Amino acid sequence: MLFLVLGRGKTGRVIADVAHEHGHGVRVVGEEENRNTMALTAPFLAGFDAVIDFTTPEAAVANMRACLATGARMVVGTTGWYQHLNDMRTLAARKGAGFLYGTNFSIGVQAVYRLARELAIAVPSYQFKITETHHASKKDAPSGTALSIRQAVQAANPALNVEIESKREGDVAGVHVLEARSGDELIEIRHEAFSRRAFAEGAVRAAEWIAGKTGVWDFSEIADQL
Repeated sequence: MLFLVLGRGKTGRVIADVAHEHGHGVRVVGEEENRNTMALTAPFLAGFDAVIDFTTPEAAVANMRACLATGARMVVGTTGWYQHLNDMRTLAARKGAGFLYGTNFSIGVQAVYRLARELAIAVPSYQFKITETHHASKKDAPSGTALSIRQAVQAANPALNVEIESKREGDVAGVHVLEARSGDELIEIRHEAFSRRAFAEGAVRAAEWIAGKTGVWDFSEIADQL
């Protein structure tokens, strides 16, 4: 397969490496080559099996509009743009595109979502809190993953109020801690990414999965198929 990776950041570079390891061809396009989506023409996009976006919230929205309008297959791991989600889902459906998005492409984080739901059911009277730590250059806060963990907890128990504390420091790839506390004990579910490779592996496998497909999916809906 041939993949187009949008973004020359740290995660984009790792995605390109992982895709090569999987035996795929890769073209990486950075911001300087794609100002105002100038690179994302229909003839150019037609040459790729899937587009993978790990850019910034602002760039991702423009990239999605350009790519989905051509009916392309697209995997979006950028977060911070979900106020536009309904518009993007509608555009993908109208143009017959393939659109797969997610707040976190780590298979381990998908397990955390399931555990969060179970914990919310098991100890509904406890106080819940999420602490998330990321690298200093991360644009959005709280992280999309933290918001998804809170969503998982509240889907299982809508009465729970879940505070999120965000920290930005150094080059931290990502740490998320969900705690449930009572006056007598503390339960923690912790996920720490030691590198960006877990996200890259999931994104490449997602691109392999969506190639040739038409529809709209959240990564959590199809992660167990990979």
